[in-house]
Amino acid sequence: MTLLNVKNLVAGYGDLQILEKVNIVVEEGEYVAIVGPNGAGKSTVMKSIFGLTKHIDGKIIYEGSDISGLPTEEIIKLGISYVPQNENVFPNLTVRENLELGGYIMKGGKEKRIQELFDQFPILKSKENDKTSTLSGGQQQMVAMARALVLNPKLLMLDEPSAGLAPDLVKENFEYVDQIRESGTAILMVEQNA
Repeated sequence: MTLLNVKNLVAGYGDLQILEKVNIVVEEGEYVAIVGPNGAGKSTVMKSIFGLTKHIDGKIIYEGSDISGLPTEEIIKLGISYVPQNENVFPNLTVRENLELGGYIMKGGKEKRIQELFDQFPILKSKENDKTSTLSGGQQQMVAMARALVLNPKLLMLDEPSAGLAPDLVKENFEYVDQIRESGTAILMVEQNA
């Protein structure tokens, strides 16, 4: 079943149009990658879906409903999470505090979900009381992914998750991404390198 259907998306920043009639389809549990050079508009696609950039025209259909122009908080409640490329953790907060922020709209079960994520990302459990500023780039990326997963989204969007990481950490992080997809979460990712 189609989870996300972006139809003829036109978007940009202020008066600057960046995207022209972009179309993307993501099925439930699917892994979709958008690959392109720096400046091609990949991040703008993600930000537009997540309600962070100006939607000029086209439709963003999620689970059969048009979410074009919805506020980001409403998009999160529908089951979409986003990990930006830069500044994707709160450096002065601990790993645990970062995860707690990821569940800020949860009514209950947040602690149980955080424990599940510590089981999924065991290295984070051993560092749960460390400030994220003390972690490696790869570990910070894991924190960002785990925080995005606290709400158990149906769609996880990752903006260049390998940017700035050593090759061994890229491999490790993509193993986590594969585990996330295997658990049923659809992945929409943008990268410069395939």
